[in-house]
Amino acid sequence: MTYDVIVIGGGPAGLSGAVALCRSLRKVLVVDAGTPRNAPADGIHNYLTRDGVPPAQFRAAGRAEVERYGGELIDATVASAARNGELLTVTLADGRTFAARRLLVTTGLTDELPPVPGLRERWGREVLHCPYCHGHEVRGRAIGILGSSPMSLHQALMWRQWSDDVTLFVHDAPDPDAEHIERFAARGITVVPGRVAEVVAEDDRLTGVRLSDGTVVAREVLVVAPRFLANAEPLPSLGLTATENDFGSAVPAEPNGRTEVPGVWVAGNVTDQMAQVISSAAAGLHVAAQLNMDLIMEDTDRAVAELAAAGR
Repeated sequence: MTYDVIVIGGGPAGLSGAVALCRSLRKVLVVDAGTPRNAPADGIHNYLTRDGVPPAQFRAAGRAEVERYGGELIDATVASAARNGELLTVTLADGRTFAARRLLVTTGLTDELPPVPGLRERWGREVLHCPYCHGHEVRGRAIGILGSSPMSLHQALMWRQWSDDVTLFVHDAPDPDAEHIERFAARGITVVPGRVAEVVAEDDRLTGVRLSDGTVVAREVLVVAPRFLANAEPLPSLGLTATENDFGSAVPAEPNGRTEVPGVWVAGNVTDQMAQVISSAAAGLHVAAQLNMDLIMEDTDRAVAELAAAGR
């Protein structure tokens, strides 16, 4: 069977795009590896009317909408993709192959955390990165900023909005210059030099960090600045790779989601590292509309050519 569009990735961008395409009467297949980025979080936020909804519940509702409009879903991992004449084919890890006129890649990104023992285990709970995603839920608590890049100095000032008890652990970040020191002092932000050796937890909750000299500083929340790395597979097999930037990597595309590889479109975190759930869903809709118009023009050009051939 040949689909109009195969969507690779079943997160907010992929499911939103699939719904829009199904509502446009397109034959759509969604291939979902089942590893959502926000799985550790208790709920999604800043999504109007969906605030606090658990990620698994949101995902299940999105999948049900795709199926309600006639879309198909497969729980699998795409191993590779290739061009076969006018079609694009995807091969799954189990060897199955499917073909489509277009690919919409919404595989998201991976958060690469600093290599500090205990950090990954608490990711998405007390180890956070986005104040707009989780700041309100940890307001007023003792917050630590784990320095990993120049962005960490910015994070310290930002998170001060949600708590008056903020400590910056310099760790791998640049030492604050005179201007930052002045700003931190004005806002009551404590700066701790040296490196963090590990995250300390008791009774399954974060209680602080241990410095390399053995000192333990009590904290309830730890903020990090991950590197956002695009989940670019299976794009390299099509000749398209993610490009490095200051925040990690992303797949380059035009504002409408079209990539430099004909027939391949992208949406969500795989191309927009800062997109939250609501903006990824919006991007999925936007790109799907552009992609559908691309198919309409192809169908129209084919019809015109067939009519001209018949007239001869």
